[in-house]
Amino acid sequence: MFVGISNTPRDYAWGSPTAIAALLGRPASGGPEAELWLGAHPGSPSVIADPALTGGAATLTEWIDRDPAAALGAAHAGAGRLPFLMKILAAHSPLSLQAHPSPDRAAAGFALENAAGIPIDAADRNYRDPFHKPEIIFALSDTFQALCGFRDPRQIRSILAELRALDATMDDPQPAALLGLENRLVGDEAIHDVVDWLLRDGRGGDTGEVSWLVERVVALAEQAAFLIEGGARVSFAAELDTVRSLSAAYPGDPGIVISLLTNLVSLKRGEVLFLPAGNIHAYLSGLGVEVMAASDNVLRGGLSPKHIDVDELLEVLDFAPLPVPYLAPELQADGVAVYRPDVPDFELAHITVPADASTTESGQGGVPMRQVSLTGPAIAICTAGRFLVAGASSSISLARGESVYITPDEGTVTFAGSGEVFLATTP
Repeated sequence: MFVGISNTPRDYAWGSPTAIAALLGRPASGGPEAELWLGAHPGSPSVIADPALTGGAATLTEWIDRDPAAALGAAHAGAGRLPFLMKILAAHSPLSLQAHPSPDRAAAGFALENAAGIPIDAADRNYRDPFHKPEIIFALSDTFQALCGFRDPRQIRSILAELRALDATMDDPQPAALLGLENRLVGDEAIHDVVDWLLRDGRGGDTGEVSWLVERVVALAEQAAFLIEGGARVSFAAELDTVRSLSAAYPGDPGIVISLLTNLVSLKRGEVLFLPAGNIHAYLSGLGVEVMAASDNVLRGGLSPKHIDVDELLEVLDFAPLPVPYLAPELQADGVAVYRPDVPDFELAHITVPADASTTESGQGGVPMRQVSLTGPAIAICTAGRFLVAGASSSISLARGESVYITPDEGTVTFAGSGEVFLATTP
């Protein structure tokens, strides 16, 4: 069954006022539009266009609750939930530094907080469900900037050397401001110890060693901008530009310094990051398609006024320096690229047909076609062009800005037309 769905973008303050509307060809709301959720998350479930198709259910969550066998198929009906959530995400300003737990950590943490009687909606609760939350982001804008994973300590020391060189150019050098960071950046637990110190000592007010460090790093980043404007060459200019933008959004936050411990990533359109359990990350700017396991479990690590549980975050974080976790596609067929992270919850297919596709790409009647085989429920959104989407028992028209929920009994789904579609489903 093909069921048309829609939703209203979430108006988080960091959202872009225009990017989602421009992508989908719809009027902007006039306020920030941060995330368009496509799925059955109870916080913002997708609205069903024709409830007559779903026995009167008005949202995807309601339909799954009423008839999981029909909505999810036999393989997922027992769980009674859609295991993934798809989003269009538009970051106009930086999001918080954060990480997500492993399945075992999420289940244990959820049970412990339940036993402690902490309300599900409590501001200081870490685990709001027993599930992990791995995610991928596909860049739709020409550039999508993010922080992702910890750097090698040798690179961090190179950044510190640049900060010291910048400090020497100031009218009031303060090299001692960097000593606390330098002294902790030693040994096998160096990054762990630095993050612990920054978060534990840096959120208690505007005095102290960490506050001085944050203030000085921002001042040195401003000095770098001044020198660059005068024609000087400054190493790590992009990282210091990020420090300035983070300071404008979150003045005095220790996450500003933590950003220098992480990889700064600038994705080009079509590039994808995979963010597994324990990976520290923050989206900084850009438009993308995000697919994640359906969970609310977020451990924050700075750049946020919200609750930060330092002890739990340190248990969740993976401090091993790793390369940027780009995720390469598997080319299933011409015009069908599938992104398969090493998780059981979801995969993402990127389906493209150029307007001038040749007849060799066409099916009957000369219409270009692409096919994707489903073994679980799926959600598709069209971001360009128009398609006729057909499966084993029914079909639907899908144009730019429209989305559809697809039950697994449709089997092999054919997209006939031209444009671009993103399809999230289970592996």
